[in-house]
Parts: sequence; C-alpha cells; structure tokens
Amino acid sequence: MKVGLFIPCYVDAVYPNVGMASYKLLRHLGVDVTYPQGQTCCGQPMANAGFQDEARPLARNMEKLFKGFDYVVAPSVSCTAFVRINYPPIMAKEGHQCTIASHAIDMVEFLHDVLKLDKPLGKFPHKVSIHNSCHGVRELSLSSPSETVGPKFNKIKDLLMLMEGIEVVEPERPDECCGFGGMFSVEEQAVSKQMGWKKFERHKATGAEFITGADCSCLMHLAGVAAKERADDGIQFRHVVEILASGL
Repeated sequence: MKVGLFIPCYVDAVYPNVGMASYKLLRHLGVDVTYPQGQTCCGQPMANAGFQDEARPLARNMEKLFKGFDYVVAPSVSCTAFVRINYPPIMAKEGHQCTIASHAIDMVEFLHDVLKLDKPLGKFPHKVSIHNSCHGVRELSLSSPSETVGPKFNKIKDLLMLMEGIEVVEPERPDECCGFGGMFSVEEQAVSKQMGWKKFERHKATGAEFITGADCSCLMHLAGVAAKERADDGIQFRHVVEILASGL
C-alpha cells in the first residue's frame, strides 16, 4: 500500500517531533510512506469559523497532493475528522469531486485497524494517563463513548500496551472535553480554561507521569493550563505516536 503522510500545520510549526516520530514509526513498520511537499493547513480553522469559501482552495490543494494514495495518514484526530467528514460537501459546492476523504485516517486508526499492530515496540516503564479527544471518540471511534451501552474499547490503550513496562490509566470522566475546541478556546477563554483545569486535575489524580493522546491541540491546551497554574509537578505531555516510537 502507498501512504501519504499528512502533517497538520500546527503539528509542523509547534510539534515537529510528532511528525518525525510518525514517519519514523511507519518506516520501521515497513510502510511505503511519502511526505508530499507543499502541504498547508487543511482549512479546518476557517471552516469552523464559518468561512468555508476560504477553506475550499486548501481542500483542493490537499486533493491534488494526496490523490492516488491508498491512505492519507495524519497524527491528528481533529484534522483527520475534518478531511473525512467536511471535505466532500465543501468541495461539492463548486462541483469538485473529493477522493481523499474516504482514505483519510488517523495514525491510531491506521496502526490499530489497518496494520493491526500487535508486536512489542520497546520499553516505556512509566505510568501514562490517556486523554480521549472529542473528535477521536465521537467521529473516529478511537474509544467507546461513555454514554453508550455496549463493549468498552480504547484503541490508544491497545497500542500503548505493546510497550513493555507501561502502566496505562484513564481519568475520571474519561471522554469529557478538555475545553480546547479550537475557536472555542479563543472566544470563551474563561470557560475553556476552567474545563482544561478540571480535566488536568483528573489526569493528575491518577498519579500518571505522562498524559498522552492522539491530538496535540488538546495536549497543548492541558499543558498550557497546567503551566499557567504552576501545577504540572513534572507531568509530561506526549503524543501517543511519540511514546510508540520512543523505543525504536
């Protein structure tokens, strides 16, 4: 299979190590992965703010760059969900066909559902608390929503358990929003901060050394709240892909 690696703009600018860990891990697993040059923002901020016309040229650029790949893999649940769900109607407005939406997949989904990864990846002898981002739970089904009746699952946990020596925990109210929400954190700063603080407190109560998840934006928000309150107590924030690639 041919995989196109999509690194969202905020990951490229703020967390480039997550992009490098993604490429490193895919190559280690024998995946034919390419990073197409000329990538830009996928258009999510514009569209979420109501400016779909501004997002459309970015969607067309993504379509051009990633057309022909079997999978478009990204270490970001929100950007993956945006491409998969929002690109078809955005592009259809001007009669453009979208072919990459059905191939867009998050790194956790790709490792868990496509590669069906089940072999040890190395050692990580630490206690880790999982942050289940809203897009991951509600739109990509990376974990089971707490309000549903049925079998419970967590694909992030399944992958983390491949690391030798790791202890994986989840906070109380495991899929409650951290308060980031993109534009929400800008427009409703006070509410966003309080949501982030409550979420961080629940993670901290687990006694975890690390807080991890599949979206850097949520981890950035939690880390920022903790740092502002000077309450992180040495807790580190790592994208799940960084942990999985740490032992390679």
